[in-house]
Amino acid sequence: MMNQKSMFAKIFLWMFIGLFITFGTAYYVSTQEFLMLNVLNLNWIWFILEIGIVLFLSARITKMSSFTAKLSFALYSFITGLTLSYIFLVFLLPSILIIFLAAAFMFGIFGLIGYFTKVDLSKLSTILLMALLGIIIASVINIFLGNATIDMIISIVGIIVFVIFVAYDIQKAKLFATLDTIPEDNLAIYGALNLYLDFINLFLHLLSMFGNSRD
Repeated sequence: MMNQKSMFAKIFLWMFIGLFITFGTAYYVSTQEFLMLNVLNLNWIWFILEIGIVLFLSARITKMSSFTAKLSFALYSFITGLTLSYIFLVFLLPSILIIFLAAAFMFGIFGLIGYFTKVDLSKLSTILLMALLGIIIASVINIFLGNATIDMIISIVGIIVFVIFVAYDIQKAKLFATLDTIPEDNLAIYGALNLYLDFINLFLHLLSMFGNSRD
């Protein structure tokens, strides 16, 4: 059985590294007009690469080397930074920072719930996946509709879904540690990826609802 304290220290270290890469990249790109234009023009390519890396990590995490896992996660964080660079053009920097802290606070609360609760959160997996699918479908449809009310509903549901995902993924990481089915370094990357995705999505939905735009 793995040492849970050591494992979670690695998970949160890699999650922090991922967030640092993402927001550092996003801010830098937003200050470079040429880079920003090229990133926007290639948006679908970045999206496909993100999906590909997540699928690759999820499918091969038990078999790949720890170096490949870490490199893949760092690459994913960098590409996500490219796709999120627009937020620094759309929203005021103080607003982004405040909402980042709010997301971190909510993440911490539900992370603690997931770690200490005795309730089996795996029972929620199907509901969470269906809700996530619903959010994705509704978001794609609303790209064409541009309805502000629908956008607000998506954000509210997204906030609820992703704080529950935080608790769920924390508990799942604890379970994997007891099973010893994944090498510790790879589990740290897998756990960091899940929690990183939870945090980014929670942050974006909060930003959509409460962010102060530049216009």
